[in-house]
Amino acid sequence: MALYYNKKNNMAISVDTVYQRVQSILNKENRGYLTPQEFNLFANQAQLEIFEQYFFDLNQYERLPKKDTEYSNLVKTINERISKFKTSATLTFTTSYFEMPSNMHKLGTVIYNSTTPVEEIDQKNLLEYTLSPLTSPSTTNPVYIQNIQTTSSVWSITVYPSSIQSLITATYIRKPAEADWAYQTVVGNALYDSSNSTNFELHDSEEANLVIKILLYAGLSIKEGEIAQLADAKETKKIQQEKS
Repeated sequence: MALYYNKKNNMAISVDTVYQRVQSILNKENRGYLTPQEFNLFANQAQLEIFEQYFFDLNQYERLPKKDTEYSNLVKTINERISKFKTSATLTFTTSYFEMPSNMHKLGTVIYNSTTPVEEIDQKNLLEYTLSPLTSPSTTNPVYIQNIQTTSSVWSITVYPSSIQSLITATYIRKPAEADWAYQTVVGNALYDSSNSTNFELHDSEEANLVIKILLYAGLSIKEGEIAQLADAKETKKIQQEKS
């Protein structure tokens, strides 16, 4: 399956910066520390939670009056943060369906042979489409239904006519790649391994939000304004340098 990633807006949040801030605040509050495994687990839960919130917020904002300036700004901001995750892939045909990418969060458009749009229909309407001479699926008028394979839980689409078994491309919004604070153990201590680590993919403005949510998963509830106050002097200086 060939994937084509959108390389625009490729800003990233340092996984080590978030790790150090989380550990510093936990230590300041006498909450011990997170193991790298615990941090990575909480970090990815937090990143996915923030990412999924974009779509919930977008749905809520779409209910506001369209002439509202605040509405326009909010929608624009969210769409900008989602745009870096828009990508496409050539789908692989397996037995009777096309398998969707494992990192897909939301399906966009489906295209056959580079130029022909494939229309989505509901399973309940398939028979009606098939029997009608006006809507019967063909290579010039293909359709698809979404489904989840019960045996493998794989998200897939079935394209009609069934003679189409290749040349299907889909645009979609992918999930963020999993962040990973990699490390090497030296004299019993976990030392950051930048070459094998993976940063967060969220917009850099979400850094404080990530710290807050990871701390919440670790059992500590704080507000955004308290992050710098709770960090130690060295970490506070680092925060101020990054903001300047």
